[in-house]
Amino acid sequence: MVTGREQQDALLELLNSTPVVNGAVQDLLADLEAARSWQLAHGGTGSPEEHGHLVQARDLLRDVVSGDRPAASLAPLLKDVTSRPRLSAAGVAWEVDAPVERGLAVAAVLAWSTLQETMPGRLRACGNPECRLFLIDRSKTNRARWCSMAVCGNRMKARRHYQRTREAAAG
Repeated sequence: MVTGREQQDALLELLNSTPVVNGAVQDLLADLEAARSWQLAHGGTGSPEEHGHLVQARDLLRDVVSGDRPAASLAPLLKDVTSRPRLSAAGVAWEVDAPVERGLAVAAVLAWSTLQETMPGRLRACGNPECRLFLIDRSKTNRARWCSMAVCGNRMKARRHYQRTREAAAG
């Protein structure tokens, strides 16, 4: 059984599959063999159709999380998806029925939705405008701003320090 944390981590990994490396945007799912490995590792079939829906879901979710598109733009990914209750001793669990080629895309949308409900505002873009990565802020204070304190946080703090030093020298 996949846990909520694993679903969140898979969503974040998907959203972060277009990093900036040496100043150029990379698409880690563009290589079909690497994408197939990613799909299989996350419970998918590895098919080209699944790949297409996964990339579509990633791109739409990136825009939704960034505020560039409304959540309604995810609707095509959920077409013909249903859920039904399954009763057990532990209670009611909902099973999602989705076309197999959209399974991973639907799982990503559902992970995003669950995050929106349970941790609103915690999934966001890195505060470094040159970075394309996202973060899930699991801190108690909900003040994380960067995908990585060691990389983006350090760069942004160094830039602010340099700017303050330059302004003080000029004044």
